[in-house]
Amino acid sequence: MAMSEPDIGLALVNIVLLGLLFVVAIAIARLRSLFAIVMLSGIYSLVSAAWYVAVDAVDVGFTEAAVGAGMSTAVLLGAMLLTSRTAKPEKSLRQLGPLLVCVATGIMLIYATVDLPAVGDPNSPANTGVGLTYLRVAWYDTGIENVVTPVLGSYRGFDTLGETTVVFVAGIAVALLLGFGERSLAETIRNEDKTLPKASKKPEAEDEETDS
Repeated sequence: MAMSEPDIGLALVNIVLLGLLFVVAIAIARLRSLFAIVMLSGIYSLVSAAWYVAVDAVDVGFTEAAVGAGMSTAVLLGAMLLTSRTAKPEKSLRQLGPLLVCVATGIMLIYATVDLPAVGDPNSPANTGVGLTYLRVAWYDTGIENVVTPVLGSYRGFDTLGETTVVFVAGIAVALLLGFGERSLAETIRNEDKTLPKASKKPEAEDEETDS
């Protein structure tokens, strides 16, 4: 069965986006500047969100853009104030282990995709059973055309509320760890660094007065 032009276009978009993700991931692994790594992590999340939208997972793409590219990037930038600006270089032998784990995991995931149904298959588990029921009754129950919205906000509303609560609590916890305003831990560290040279000069001045 030959692919239609929309299918070819969608396949090309997926290839381009996945290629960008691969390039950004390699750049993150090779860089040592923490600021550049944080920025590239935000770009990785944005490209991931675009890919989710391309495969019709708009809700997941929206969450990835808000949490991954937005909240996580802001938190990492705040945490970067508490540490050095560059990462220490690792030995090549230590990098070999994580590389083998990533390659093995990727091979297993690719092997698992062989048993997945084709995109849009009407006989797939997602399009039968409860999924088919949602497609039939969502409009009559909620009056919303997009089926994803009533599923997240109505049928599994408590689950969505729990997920939102977890993200909110995690954000508050990170904010408390990093601190707020002038009383933040980063500000305290900077103030201590500024006062250290002055403190070290006082004994020298006292010694000079004693000698005189």
